[in-house]
Amino acid sequence: MPVKSFREAINEALRQEMERDSNVILIGEDIAGGHGGIEGGIGSTGSMFGALKGLYDQFGASRVIDTPISESAIVGAAAGAALTGLRPVAELMFMDFFGVCFDQIYNQAAKFRYMFGGNCSVPMVVRGAVGAGYGSAAQHAQALWPIFSHVPGLKVVLPSNPYDAKGLLIQAIRDDDPVMFLEHKVLYNEKGEVPDEPYSIPFGEANVTRSGEDVTVVAFGRMVGFANDVADKLRQEISVEVIDPRTTSPLDMEMIIESVEHTGRLLVVDEANPLCGMCSEVISNVAIESIGALKVAPEKLSAPHTPVPAAPNLEELYIPSRDRIESSIRKLMVS
Repeated sequence: MPVKSFREAINEALRQEMERDSNVILIGEDIAGGHGGIEGGIGSTGSMFGALKGLYDQFGASRVIDTPISESAIVGAAAGAALTGLRPVAELMFMDFFGVCFDQIYNQAAKFRYMFGGNCSVPMVVRGAVGAGYGSAAQHAQALWPIFSHVPGLKVVLPSNPYDAKGLLIQAIRDDDPVMFLEHKVLYNEKGEVPDEPYSIPFGEANVTRSGEDVTVVAFGRMVGFANDVADKLRQEISVEVIDPRTTSPLDMEMIIESVEHTGRLLVVDEANPLCGMCSEVISNVAIESIGALKVAPEKLSAPHTPVPAAPNLEELYIPSRDRIESSIRKLMVS
């Protein structure tokens, strides 16, 4: 199977869906390299992280639409376009900028189907970079999936690897409801096996990335790779099962509970801030549904409840590390 980067997987998903369906359009600032780019021409960069490179050259300005620096205009235009039958994929250069256009997301697009009695659909995707580890500081490095997951009417996708990035993005574009598609910026250069042909991954179906008997680790986004590394390291000593939910809304609690009932121990790892986060959501559901299966109290490991630091040494401490994941697993085994 071909090996591709996360960035290439995103690009391929967009290209193949635009080839398949002429209603798929892209909207965002600098997505055509409108500022000239490194190579000096429009279309040369393809957005801040290069995930759209070449799409302007293939599909032109009518389908790869460069916009002014206005998130409200980008998402508002996408919502309106979706109501008229197009399938827009809007890009927020950094997902942190959602605050500027949140009304269009949670009060408009997320509610159209409900408020119009099911007589319309809103097949739009909002893509954007999330996460710390890139030196982007407090306003450009947040883990925002818990906020979007709180909103009824939104589907929230958090791929952890190139294979899932392509399959989940294709599913998002084909979905008839608004989807928040969150791409961890540190993962863009990560590589993995990705088929050339189009494929989709259903929402709400978690993936067991490591099978184990002793501890269940539920990890989100970039933390899946960290958890896999720790599981591999401890293989001869502790049998760790790692679950990647893939989507935070819908959230596959059925698979998580099934795993916990088998292992009896639970650690949830998330880069997002802890208050009202995914760690608490998973643990509370397990406690309600299967508290009798737990041999010890669950553990949660997240970033502290602070903004993301700008200093590299503090940012490194801010992000849950492999060492901290290992320590949490060992604590569960001796408790």
